[in-house]
Amino acid sequence: MTQVFDFFLQPYYTATTCNIVLEFIAALFGIISVIYARKENILVFPTGIISTAIYVYMLSQWSLYGDLIINVYYTMMSIYGWYMWHKVIDDQNHHISISRTNLKDKIIAFGIFLFTSIFVIVVYRYYNVMPNNLGFTDSILFATNNLTSGSIEDFRIVTPFLDTFTTGIFFAAMWLMANKKLESWTLWIVGNIVSIPLYFVKGYGFTGIQYSVFLILAILGYMEWRRQIESRPNND
Repeated sequence: MTQVFDFFLQPYYTATTCNIVLEFIAALFGIISVIYARKENILVFPTGIISTAIYVYMLSQWSLYGDLIINVYYTMMSIYGWYMWHKVIDDQNHHISISRTNLKDKIIAFGIFLFTSIFVIVVYRYYNVMPNNLGFTDSILFATNNLTSGSIEDFRIVTPFLDTFTTGIFFAAMWLMANKKLESWTLWIVGNIVSIPLYFVKGYGFTGIQYSVFLILAILGYMEWRRQIESRPNND
């Protein structure tokens, strides 16, 4: 048990007090933001912007470019989502309501996932964050072999591959969330499941805990939004 605590806390032994406090604040506001999202409260966006803005600064210090790109995008999409949730769509002062995705939404979400994943791969290969001498098939085999080896060190080696996946998933999820689509929660759940061990292995315990809470809140958020859709006289 002591070794487990040492593994999670070791990165904080050399971290500055300022960075520890900033990570805690960013994680806290991230959790608050998801709580507001579950309640369909527009405060999801200003609280989310505080969290992502802090993470943009910290991730630039940690040289985690994939995660930095995610949080820059989150910040921009939070501004877009804030506008979408606030705007009036008819003469009765109604705002957009929670709905399920249609075929067009699914195509756009998949397009965002695919484009983002390819973009991150290009960036990571350019900066030699992931091996740039492997083809598509070899990359999959390399990632699979290291993921299934059971070694923490091997897991660390493939974190850029997982970053690529989570970046694409979260980009698509954020766009769906900004448009109040139920399936955004499904993508958050998948992305959070991957991100939890990813951040602990990277040595960012507060962020790993944050994503653990995110997972629980995403499940509850999905259940709440689905309940609201099904409670309507003519649900989507």
